Amino acid sequence: METMAFAWVDWMVIAIYALASLWVGLAFTERAGANLSEYFVAGRKLTWFVAGTSMVATSFAADTPLAIARIVRTQGLQGNWYWWSGLMGTMMAAYFFAQLWQRSKILTDVELVELRYGGKTAKGLRMFHACFRSLIANTITLAWVFLGMQKICTEIFGWPKLMAISILVGLTAFYTTISGMWGVAYTDLMQFVVAMVGVVALAWIVLVHIGGPAALASKAVAAAATLHGSPDLPSAVADPQQLLRFAPNLEASNLAILTFFMFIFVNWWGGADGSGFLAQRLFSCKNGKHAVGALLWYNIWNYAIRAVPWVIVGLASLVYLPKLADPEMAYPKMMAMFLPTGFKGLMVAAMLAAFMSTVATHINWGASYLINDLYKRFLVRRGSERHYVVMSQVASVFVVLLGAYGAWRLGSIYRAWLFLSAMMAGGVLVPLLRWYWWRISAKSEISALIASLIVSNALMVVPKIKTGEWYSVQVLLTIIACTAIWVAVTFLTKPVDREVLLNFYKRVRPPGWWGPVAVEAHRRWPSLTPQRVTGTNIACWLSGIATVYAAMMGLQWVFMGFYREAVAAAVVFVVAGGLLLRLVGQLDWSEQEEPAAAPALGANGEGLALVTPVAVPARPIPPA
Repeated sequence: METMAFAWVDWMVIAIYALASLWVGLAFTERAGANLSEYFVAGRKLTWFVAGTSMVATSFAADTPLAIARIVRTQGLQGNWYWWSGLMGTMMAAYFFAQLWQRSKILTDVELVELRYGGKTAKGLRMFHACFRSLIANTITLAWVFLGMQKICTEIFGWPKLMAISILVGLTAFYTTISGMWGVAYTDLMQFVVAMVGVVALAWIVLVHIGGPAALASKAVAAAATLHGSPDLPSAVADPQQLLRFAPNLEASNLAILTFFMFIFVNWWGGADGSGFLAQRLFSCKNGKHAVGALLWYNIWNYAIRAVPWVIVGLASLVYLPKLADPEMAYPKMMAMFLPTGFKGLMVAAMLAAFMSTVATHINWGASYLINDLYKRFLVRRGSERHYVVMSQVASVFVVLLGAYGAWRLGSIYRAWLFLSAMMAGGVLVPLLRWYWWRISAKSEISALIASLIVSNALMVVPKIKTGEWYSVQVLLTIIACTAIWVAVTFLTKPVDREVLLNFYKRVRPPGWWGPVAVEAHRRWPSLTPQRVTGTNIACWLSGIATVYAAMMGLQWVFMGFYREAVAAAVVFVVAGGLLLRLVGQLDWSEQEEPAAAPALGANGEGLALVTPVAVPARPIPPA
């Protein structure tokens, strides 16, 4: 295998980066070792800038440039709606859920299960979530991140798969386990800068070499026209008429149109509550304002800016690498082809930075479930803080090894993305509604999860679903079937215990359909008011979506030479962005202390009447 030739300056750049990452990690070792709050949520002291940048760095892994280049080559720009659509969910999380998460004062999103539902069923559900997310979902995620970096190392250094994975495990395990969330968040700042400098440098070199933006577009379309439909191609190439389009045209297949609309209207529900590693960053913020600001910063960088260099390289790869057996190898092969001395080391450091920032988060996040939601909750309940921190470090090493094993078994990054999202599709509505509707129970969530696992895997017997070609059909059928099941279970089973609901309401102050609970809570704690969610929140959500999408499309049009379209996008960006800035100041930013104690119920306090509260200052609204 032909590999890159590295000069001493390249190795020096890589060494400087590795030492800097280690130094930052070591600098926070003592602080992270104080207790679990410091280790997993940085003592709840992060600012919006640090938390938001850490979110972006986590989403920018070594696998993402490879997967995006594959999507651009094989499906065209419109294939990216698989993840572009996530903006609608994470923007909703900013205006409807971020403050709720921050007020919950928990260490993991799984801990919310007992806070919200209570009882033995909730304990079992919390245990299931902790096991599934740490041992299965997080392992799959780590596996595709390891796989992406392994492919880069194999292409650049010629390392065999096992050797590459082993080296990467040793590189990340040490500094991640000793410094906790403090080290993760602050190394993310440095790693994100290094990663963006590297990918921008490669994209610029490729763009200059191909002849500029207009030449990039015309040559990529011409290459796709030559290759598309050729019987001897080892992998698919996008239709040239669809290559540079952001949406399918009316002549596209029914399946393509269905997939597009599924991405636009359905696919983003799963991330709309801001759970997962995003919630961990929200827990780490100083207050609700910083939590919302972190998500806004994340949305701008994650969707509008960071992927533009990858799209450029992916389009150019059609010209310079027309026939690839593995389209995910397009990005590392373009690195090997174009990078000069000095930039090779910078690009390897950039990919290492992207890889390490993501792996560090998922190691810390996966370990938080194992310790906070399994070990401390069910096994050793009276250990010292130092004991739990040490066990967190042990759990971090275990999570790394699981991810490495998964990478050894995994073949395709993109298919792993599809498999995981389809498997969890059936229960996407329950996590949203549990904040806004008092009637949601642990049994609702359990039935949705079980049904989703069964239905999505049962559909895999269809060959075109198994290959991912009918991914949209699989997701839609799973959601429809599972929603019918969990709604029926909700109304056929008893609601959550009254005291559990009241305590949750007292701590979180959720808006929405909490009528009977809100009435009782206001009777006990007259000063308690729920968070106000009004039309301003909806307007912020919509204007935020328009702002980021306009920036995303405008930047990509600039680098494809479509300047008239880019100007139109700039106008939308300015108008929508200006409206967003004006509306944000009108949101409910009140920070109310949780009442210290609950007075005993009187004779009239027995039961929860199904009425709409009239004494509660905030107006009930439908679920978001």
